[in-house]
Amino acid sequence: MSGRRVIISGGGTGGHLYPALVVGRKLQDLDRTIELTYVGTHRDVEKKIMDDHGVQFIPIKIEGLKGRGFKSLKSMAVLSVAFGQSLAILRRTRPRLVIGVGGFSSGPIVLLASWLGIPTLIMEQNARPGFTNRLLGRWVRKAVVAFPSSLPYFKGKGVCLGNPVREEFYALRAKPRVQGLSVLVFGGSQGSRFLNEKMTAALPLLAPTRDGFRITHQTGTKDLEWVTARYRASRCEERAEVVPYITDMPGAFGRTDLVVSRAGATTLAEIMAARKAAILVPFAGAAEDHQTLNARELEAVGGAEVIPELRLTPEVLAGRLFHFMNSPADLNAMEKKLAALGIENPAEKIAGLCLSLMSGNGQEQRS
Repeated sequence: MSGRRVIISGGGTGGHLYPALVVGRKLQDLDRTIELTYVGTHRDVEKKIMDDHGVQFIPIKIEGLKGRGFKSLKSMAVLSVAFGQSLAILRRTRPRLVIGVGGFSSGPIVLLASWLGIPTLIMEQNARPGFTNRLLGRWVRKAVVAFPSSLPYFKGKGVCLGNPVREEFYALRAKPRVQGLSVLVFGGSQGSRFLNEKMTAALPLLAPTRDGFRITHQTGTKDLEWVTARYRASRCEERAEVVPYITDMPGAFGRTDLVVSRAGATTLAEIMAARKAAILVPFAGAAEDHQTLNARELEAVGGAEVIPELRLTPEVLAGRLFHFMNSPADLNAMEKKLAALGIENPAEKIAGLCLSLMSGNGQEQRS
């Protein structure tokens, strides 16, 4: 390899990986000499996403520590292996910059890079920074955050540049309002059993007016069969597209009036970029309830409704869908209010900061 080398590390879910890929692509758009190496875990979802994008990907053996009780003892042993693998990767690639995008797999290689004097940057997509990024904040040169409320965690190193998503989301035009309501239901890259159950339980309530809805439902691989069966049993299958995974998510957003989803950081960044009204159901088991904090950021400007898991009954969900089917003006208002949270060109701004760090000045970019 003869170009300027950059390592981008982190993962676990698409919510970490897609921003990493977007920033990597933008870096190479701005500087064709940059050579990228992505580092993550052996999880199947990471391998699939990275294979789909045809990038150089190195998995390391690592497990999370926080909240694992006695299992943390095993994780500590694995952590020493991860540090060894990370050091070998750093010695082999000799990067000019190491970027951490969140998730425990970013910890060892970002920390080692900092100790070795290699410029480091972390990206934090959540309103409350994750455990790994809070630990790394002391060591890195810069921390890019998606929400201004995250800045105090990084004590002067933070800069609010937004959470980058695929450019296709920003290019979407407002969907014309036609009769009926087009709904996109999904729970992240791996699906949500909770949302799958609540949505399918609401189908009998929607069935009498099923011609008024068009539903696209991403189930995740494990739940596809029984979710499809419930749509069929409710006689809603002709007005629904039920799939395990949506590759062209920007296209799905473009056909949608209303999103029903979890509140992962990248999902919210996509909603903001596409300016889509949403019903958000934060995952109650998310670490430190960070999804609720994320969702409240959109709710605060009137761009989304937040319904906690304990309140989301099939009746409540069906009632809100009926409301939006009959109130297109509310959808329009929510879309306009989402513009207040948007940051233009986050990927370009983050890539610019990365290039600045590689050049040795590290001047802070501002939104």
